[in-house]
Amino acid sequence: MSGVAISQLGSVHRPISEINVTPFVDVMLVLLVIFMVTAPLMHQGIDVDLPETTAQPLRIRSEPLILTVKKDGRYYIARKQIPEAELSQKLQAIFAGLDRKEIFLRADRETPYKWVVRALAAAREAGATKLGIVTEPES
Repeated sequence: MSGVAISQLGSVHRPISEINVTPFVDVMLVLLVIFMVTAPLMHQGIDVDLPETTAQPLRIRSEPLILTVKKDGRYYIARKQIPEAELSQKLQAIFAGLDRKEIFLRADRETPYKWVVRALAAAREAGATKLGIVTEPES
């Protein structure tokens, strides 16, 4: 018998032609755990304490324009602080380059109402046709 080894018990040993997938599964599980742990940490933005509501989350198709109002009265567009006097002008310039003139407002739950109203007025003055308000679901 050439090319085939015979053991002491009389069984024939042939080369294994199957791929051992156990190491691949182990690596994939480790990568899955790493991504599950790091995904929540990749959330970026300005830290505000959003109010809670029972409304359903919005389904947004593209990157929305977000106007953030902090509880001390500072305004931010795309994480850049904008003085209140320039807010309407900046929004007009941004809307000039957009097809859809929609904006989402994020306000800290402790923000005085007057600053939220000023942000809404600036958005309307700049030509916003749709306005959404960002909230957190109730827990």
